Amino acid sequence: MNNNFKMVAKTLFGFEEVLANELRNLGAGNVIVGVRNVAFEGDTGFMYKANLCLRTAVKIIKPIHSFSVHNENELYKRIYAFDWTDYLSVDTTFSIDATVNSDNFSHSLYVSQKVKDAIVDKFRDTQGKRPNVDVKFPDVRINIHIQKNHCNVSLDSSGRSLHHRGYRIATNIAPINEVLAAGLLLLSGWDGQCDFLDPMCGSGTLLTEAAMIACNIPANINRKEFAFEKWNDFDEPLFEKIVESSLKKAREFRYKIVGYDKAPSAVRKAKENIENANLSDYITIERKNFFDTSKFTEGPLHMVFNPPYGERLNLDMEDFYASIGDTLKQRYPGTNAWFITSNLEALKFVGLKPSRKIKVFNSHLESRLVKYVMYEGSKKAKYQKKV
Repeated sequence: MNNNFKMVAKTLFGFEEVLANELRNLGAGNVIVGVRNVAFEGDTGFMYKANLCLRTAVKIIKPIHSFSVHNENELYKRIYAFDWTDYLSVDTTFSIDATVNSDNFSHSLYVSQKVKDAIVDKFRDTQGKRPNVDVKFPDVRINIHIQKNHCNVSLDSSGRSLHHRGYRIATNIAPINEVLAAGLLLLSGWDGQCDFLDPMCGSGTLLTEAAMIACNIPANINRKEFAFEKWNDFDEPLFEKIVESSLKKAREFRYKIVGYDKAPSAVRKAKENIENANLSDYITIERKNFFDTSKFTEGPLHMVFNPPYGERLNLDMEDFYASIGDTLKQRYPGTNAWFITSNLEALKFVGLKPSRKIKVFNSHLESRLVKYVMYEGSKKAKYQKKV
């Protein structure tokens, strides 16, 4: 018997194809790429596995109802008519998260309020009592998405955004989102088959995500809970089996993962987070200024970092980005260097031609993930040898 059902994984702009590949590799069926989301099919066990293992998903939602809607009264009636008893009881707390893109509905908070009213009125009318709303720690999170005249009602199986991995206990200035970090690493082609360097590591998020990818450790293994654990049909033995099975697929890593930062506070915080993620055996943190360093390995090096954009730190951006280019050119032969920046003006001063530019967003900032290939010797000499 096929117990598969449709789900939707939400993600950040630019990571849709990366997430789709992750889902296919996990074994999802009928994978369909959207904008900031990927639809797929799987059973309950796969829903647990998707939450545990996906690196570039921020939410996994399970659609339970859909209908056409043209005004607030129709929305109320449709929600009221739905049988909520499979998902809620008078003793269950719940919250509503609404997203609206429609001429008929202009305010997501108003939609949330209307849906809440319909649900509590239904229980009060049929059972004499109503379930309570708990915005912070609800038992059930209900997701409402209205696109033009169509409304999708879903259960949020994740709870807090999946970028809350659970390992990061200390942060630095402008920390990078964990899902963004994992997505950048996967876009860069990082697969754990060489040495890795983050030369401006901050609180160590890119390093931690790089180690988890290299060792095939489930992305959310350190997370304390998922929303589905409070559902009526939560199958704890099945979830434990999924966790155990996923951990068995972890692999050893025989290269080095190294992080530099010139700030003592950043080095301390990075070490704390890495220790909290149980990855200290794989990652080395050193207090160093990248501009005073040289390549630490004779073999190929994969570098990914998140330099300052000038948004929160007072730096001479032209000089700073020129120093990035000079350091890569003079001291890092045989390196694939990737970094993300929203400062597209400063990028011009790197003085190197990027071999790739990928549009992504860091929070609300439109950014570019750029790649610089640093050849052993000059590129010109390399071509001359072939002639």
